[in-house]
Amino acid sequence: MAPDATTDCNQGRSRPTKDSDRLNLEARTDITPALRIIPRDQHIISRKNISKAALRVLYRLNEAGYAAYLVGGAVRDLLLGMQPKDFDVATDATPDEVKKLFRNCRLIGRRFRLAHVVFGPEIIEVATFRGLGEEDGEGDRHIVDGRIMRDNIWGTIEEDAVRRDFRVNAMYYDISDFSVRDYVGGMQDLDDRMLRLIGDPATRYREDPVRMLRAARLAAKLELRIDAQALAPFQTLGPLLAEAAPARLFDESLKMFFGGHGLKSFRMLEKCGLLKFLFPVTARALERGDDALRSLVEQGLANTDARIAEGKSVTPAFLFAVLLWGEVRDLAHYWIGQGMAANEAWEHAAGKVVAEQCQRVAIPRRFTFTMEEIWSLQPRFEQIQRKRVFRLMTHPRFRAAFDFLLLRADESPAVRELGQWWAHAQQLPQDMLAAALPAGGGGKASDPHIPTASGAPPRRRRRRSGGKSGSV
Repeated sequence: MAPDATTDCNQGRSRPTKDSDRLNLEARTDITPALRIIPRDQHIISRKNISKAALRVLYRLNEAGYAAYLVGGAVRDLLLGMQPKDFDVATDATPDEVKKLFRNCRLIGRRFRLAHVVFGPEIIEVATFRGLGEEDGEGDRHIVDGRIMRDNIWGTIEEDAVRRDFRVNAMYYDISDFSVRDYVGGMQDLDDRMLRLIGDPATRYREDPVRMLRAARLAAKLELRIDAQALAPFQTLGPLLAEAAPARLFDESLKMFFGGHGLKSFRMLEKCGLLKFLFPVTARALERGDDALRSLVEQGLANTDARIAEGKSVTPAFLFAVLLWGEVRDLAHYWIGQGMAANEAWEHAAGKVVAEQCQRVAIPRRFTFTMEEIWSLQPRFEQIQRKRVFRLMTHPRFRAAFDFLLLRADESPAVRELGQWWAHAQQLPQDMLAAALPAGGGGKASDPHIPTASGAPPRRRRRRSGGKSGSV
């Protein structure tokens, strides 16, 4: 193949290399790797903190004569004294060679060909060293308008290091002698508490716009500062996130908000000016200066972080409902003010906001359905009649909707009082609550005969001949 052509595997023919293709390669070929080896006695990584599955993969590759390194975020986190969530391996063995060594291996990916070695619920991802340029061996690269669409060019460990995104992610733990190999200054960045890109930041973001989100997430998680050069292109290149696959942005959102540092990540997105590109609905609502909405969003994120820290379950539906609430509420109130029926207004508002957000982040229907239910139940908390109260309490989403109501406490004193009333009502015996509630009419949480959070006694129950409990 001519050196100025790349392969389009969809069409099965070569095509001329665009200037943007060359730019992607040149952005990193001008970097000269400078190897720094940190021996075992000068770093804190211990095999007891590496998963047994990852060690089995590393040892088997090494015993078969291949280079085998723990790489990326796992090395970074271990050097920071953190416990990694995933353990990735880099090697000079090709995916097919890895598959021959492990019966429990499956090959995945088209954009990046990878080997997944499966140990029950744990998957060890094994990647072959990536190369910088075209080569005569196995592999192919396909770049469109500066964006890497497929990249399976194998190379050396030095090339692989230069190909990685951030310097702190380009360190390798060598299973043969337990040293750490640093080719691009990642260890120095950890010491400096700085997040720097490898290569020209604008070029790297054009290759993969999601790197901007990853920079914000890592800076929040690791409490690092983003290098000024890495930060500078965010505003001009942020719109490129609109061209990223919505399903991929959903996955990135989960990493951002459900890794135990959601509140820090959210604040970092705002600080970096990226929130409007990922959650434009949320950014637009917050720009209106609603302090109560900001309190709701930040408290929702803080509560999610706390639940994750305690090992409790969390659902994306609740947090996404929190993030999009401001726009849904304001639209519903607007349409009600225009004379639309309340139920219809809430339904229309939810549908419009979800449709707009899903153009950017593909929230699965199983979550958007729950979100819409949480929103639609909010006005029903104001309906304090006996049948309506008990019907709402038996709704499958009652608990989630009630928790959401409590988050809304700063919206107004009335909302705060409503949350207190429902909290107290749930503590009462069913027959006592039923006796205290009006059978019809317009009961409100502030009515004196309704049990309140301050402990006001319920109205005495009337005796009715042949009657049954007023519970429904």
